Amino acid sequence: MKRTIVAVACVLLAGPALAQSLGEKTGVNSALGVAPTTADFVKEVAISDMFEIESSKLAEQKGNAQEKSFAQQMVTDHTKTSGELKGLVGNGKVQATLPTALDSSHQSKLDKLKSATGKDFGSDYNSYQVSAHQDAVSLFDRYAKGGDNAALKDWAGKTLPALKHHLDMAKELGKAPSVGQSK
Repeated sequence: MKRTIVAVACVLLAGPALAQSLGEKTGVNSALGVAPTTADFVKEVAISDMFEIESSKLAEQKGNAQEKSFAQQMVTDHTKTSGELKGLVGNGKVQATLPTALDSSHQSKLDKLKSATGKDFGSDYNSYQVSAHQDAVSLFDRYAKGGDNAALKDWAGKTLPALKHHLDMAKELGKAPSVGQSK
């Protein structure tokens, strides 16, 4: 019953005047498996890509060898998806506004990484990567299944396998390599 009330409240409160719907902001849509609106999807993907790129540039400088290698892959892949998203919005196939800066939540995480060193940096970066990729997999999966823009829905579906791979890689950060495993 509580879930129904929360879901109904989120739907009623999530008007188009908000930059991001309450359902996405609170995680209710994710918990219920509801597809994000196109505007929410575009905003979250753009912010996620910005955070991935900026935090991974820090990891390329401050991280251990494993983190640096992962970070290089994140900068490459998320620069690519960011460009693809900008292309979809820029060519008119997707009607949405791309954010130009991180939201306060992602900015505070980035600020924390900027001041962290050594094991503290690695611990924070690694946990942020797992969390960010879990969120991204959920977001892309929900949009690919139920999004309302065909071009964006197709792109989300094509991008999802890479994000799942990123999540698997992120979960391995900080773990010792297996005996006999070569890099």
